[in-house]
Amino acid sequence: MELLLIRHALPERIETADGSAADPPLSAIGRAQAERVARWLAADANFAQRAQVSRSELQASEDHKVGERRPSGLIDAVYTSPMRRARETAEPLALALGAAIAVDAGLVEMDHLSDVYVPLEQLKAEDYPRWQELVQRGGLYAGVDLTAFRRNVVASVERAIAAWPGGRVAVVCHGGVINAWAGHVLGIADPFFLDVAYTGVSRFLAASTGERSVRSLNETAHLREVGD
Repeated sequence: MELLLIRHALPERIETADGSAADPPLSAIGRAQAERVARWLAADANFAQRAQVSRSELQASEDHKVGERRPSGLIDAVYTSPMRRARETAEPLALALGAAIAVDAGLVEMDHLSDVYVPLEQLKAEDYPRWQELVQRGGLYAGVDLTAFRRNVVASVERAIAAWPGGRVAVVCHGGVINAWAGHVLGIADPFFLDVAYTGVSRFLAASTGERSVRSLNETAHLREVGD
């Protein structure tokens, strides 16, 4: 089966006043990115193959449920992290594909309990020493059990694979989640080896015999038209 891991689009910067977990919505740029990746993936002949699907087949597929294969190789389901920035990225994608959405709590980002969310590129521009401390010196997720995080991510992705043998599934999640799964597949221990763009698409293959392989990492061709 084919698996697409998609990072969420650009969210707003947010800090909660009461110390509760920050769960920002998409920014205006992020909403444009989400629409762009949705249209791009829906038109991608590598996995949509819409030209081979009759109008009647498309109509019949609109009301499909999770676990039911769709006709002619269309994407079968869209999985998403429960975090708002991921859900708001997944929604236009699911609409464009006519696919069902499944929420999996195991796809949350490492910082899901933090009371602050600042896009790292903003932090880098505003406070470079702080960015260096957080990113280059490993302080960004100092309190996170990275081994447990990767284990949970792998379990969640494997559940999606098991639910769709021979199918195609899109998973909208986070940079840390994509690093965890890609690192697992490639045998890379570094939890931050891959710099994933907002709405960057990474494709993987999952064989019924257990092999997992990479088709591509961080595709961003769709972002050229939104200038980001």
